[in-house]
Amino acid sequence: MINVGIIGGSGYTAGELIRILMFHPNAKLDFVYSTTNAGKPLSIAHQDLMGDIEMNFTDTVNPNVDVLFLCLGHGKSISFLENNKFSDSTKIIDLGNDFRLTKDKDFDGKSFVYGLPELNKTDIKKANYIANPGCFATAIQLALLPLAADGLLSEDVHINATTGSTGAGVGLAATSHFSWRNNNFSHYKAFEHQHLGEINQSLKQLQADYSDELIFVPNRGDFPRGIFATLYTKSEESLEDLVAKYEAFYADQPFVTVTTTNINMKQVVQTNKCIISLLKKGNRVLITSTIDNLLKGASGQAVQNMNLMFGLEETTGLHLKPCGF
Repeated sequence: MINVGIIGGSGYTAGELIRILMFHPNAKLDFVYSTTNAGKPLSIAHQDLMGDIEMNFTDTVNPNVDVLFLCLGHGKSISFLENNKFSDSTKIIDLGNDFRLTKDKDFDGKSFVYGLPELNKTDIKKANYIANPGCFATAIQLALLPLAADGLLSEDVHINATTGSTGAGVGLAATSHFSWRNNNFSHYKAFEHQHLGEINQSLKQLQADYSDELIFVPNRGDFPRGIFATLYTKSEESLEDLVAKYEAFYADQPFVTVTTTNINMKQVVQTNKCIISLLKKGNRVLITSTIDNLLKGASGQAVQNMNLMFGLEETTGLHLKPCGF
């Protein structure tokens, strides 16, 4: 059994990790760390767990767990690791953004691998430390990697993507109250979202000469979970050739499906799947990518990385059914 510790246990991503790991055949929850809820049952923060798990939050850690998931706010993982030492054999998966960029990957003798399995599976299998990708970054990269792999990115890429309210985290802000979010729609951080750095980094890993711009407008949707991203750019390839290239790129990737039909977000919500749809009009290709921001965009992908790191089948514990309606 893989003994698991979770840090930042009261947030949305930690809640999803607990739900997956409760039923994972090769994992056992050792502790769930939360200073604000220490001594209280997990169901205080995750009410859907009532009756499913008898475990309390704790404000102490076991430094010898096999794997540690960091579910802290962006920029807080470094300070936590500086103040809490773990065994050299403890593998770490950080769901924040502290170690995602190449310039930030080395810390305290640890070297973090960027944890997008569809791009870095071989390195992930050998890694002890993983920087889990961002949610928007996952949806957008999966939409573009096959083009980069064939050197087909030659123009700006226009991206419009909408995320659910859980993307803002548990803490309430002016734009996450129900009365503001419901029946409302807005964009934020247009052209400068923090995930652009990791997206560009991955594209250049496959197509080093790509120097055009990703013109990204992220939106807030009035639904709780999911990401629906539409991207378009110029391409002289036929639709048939593009589909063939995407299917070949993802042939050995169990969570990515390629289609030419119209897709919707409910096909992936509550799963670790990404569905990609391709449409061609003249010399432009429209790529639609949809994921669950909390699963393939966070906790599901983190467990996928854990499976790879421990030599398990990467789908273990992740055969999840979409909500459907």
